[in-house]
Amino acid sequence: MALLEVSNISARYGRIPALSAVSFGIEAGEALFVVGPNGAGKSTLVQSIIGAHPLAGGSISFRGATISGRSTEANVRSGLCLVPEGRHVFATMSVAENLRLAEVVSSDRKQFQEDEERVLTQFPILRSRYRGSAGMLSGGEQQQLAIARALVQRPTLLMVDEPSLGLAPLITDDIYENLKSLKENGLTLLVVEQSTARIADIADKVLVLKNGRIAAAKTVDEEADLQAIEELYFVSA
Repeated sequence: MALLEVSNISARYGRIPALSAVSFGIEAGEALFVVGPNGAGKSTLVQSIIGAHPLAGGSISFRGATISGRSTEANVRSGLCLVPEGRHVFATMSVAENLRLAEVVSSDRKQFQEDEERVLTQFPILRSRYRGSAGMLSGGEQQQLAIARALVQRPTLLMVDEPSLGLAPLITDDIYENLKSLKENGLTLLVVEQSTARIADIADKVLVLKNGRIAAAKTVDEEADLQAIEELYFVSA
């Protein structure tokens, strides 16, 4: 059984369809990338999985349990976590305070402190800015903070929506090195991107989403090159 199973889901904004008959699974330890143009439904997909957007049809299961209709908080407590598009750090709060927002899902203070220490080691810039305002961080540093805040919640599956959005290429490279490290350490990933660039070294599977539907799906193996993955982006819906 897949860690996450999305079965024939649909979602709407009023009368406007956003997702139609979307199905896929993610096995534990895999990295799935969902790519597609603006308006394809990518963000709606991850918001639907985490419970922030209601389904109009279909079902979602996680770790063998149906989570359709469950609250976002309950999904986070079960091991699902989303780093949303645009990072959404609290600019007027310190880095420490942003991280401690995640403590509400932890019942073990000591465990939270250990997890916080772990992410500060992984993202050393956050340690150096620990008492400073999150609003003073660069875009790349805010993205690191957003990922770190998710990690202290000890996710089984981490979803990241557009991690490279608005970032310079070198900063994006750093973010992707962090994602690659997380995957190598066994974390299951679902990453949303507009572009297929940079994903070949991390992805196990790629889905192309267009007009709310899966236009193409590919398992990435040692024989697959970036050009082949790039071609998927242009498959007609």
